[in-house]
Amino acid sequence: MRTVELLLDEAADAAVRDAWRRLADAGLPSQARHRSPTNSPHLTLAACPELTAPIRWALAETAAALPLPVRFTGVVRFERPTSVLAWALDLDQALDALHRRVWEAVASDSPPDSLNPLHRPDRWSPHITLGRTRRAGAFAGRRAPELLPAPPTSARLTALRSFDTETGALELLTP
Repeated sequence: MRTVELLLDEAADAAVRDAWRRLADAGLPSQARHRSPTNSPHLTLAACPELTAPIRWALAETAAALPLPVRFTGVVRFERPTSVLAWALDLDQALDALHRRVWEAVASDSPPDSLNPLHRPDRWSPHITLGRTRRAGAFAGRRAPELLPAPPTSARLTALRSFDTETGALELLTP
């Protein structure tokens, strides 16, 4: 599977990594525990079986919208099927339009049953993951939000990349 992700500017990346460290220091699930050199704060837009030529062409056009300013809106938790603690992003018109272009690109040249329904435009919740675990309810009733620094008030999404979940390879899609 190939993801399509957006990377954060340096200041926002550093703020997310600080939040990861604080969660890890408190013994809570944290993305800081993933020691892979490919692990970095990102916003996942979609995933598809492969990046075909038509998908790549559409993504190259989408990358022209970068850098894109975004606003963090606070802490959010998901239980689907893993427990996730994240910083939510405001789904403003520009981010929504960029996400829809990416979704249309991957959906146009991928089998429909191969796409994650949580990435569909009507279901997608833009967020930067801080901690994730298979343990249901891992963040419920915990003081995790109090441990975290405030998210940056704003940031920029600066680059488009893809991660190959089978090989672990990263590919920068931004020219």
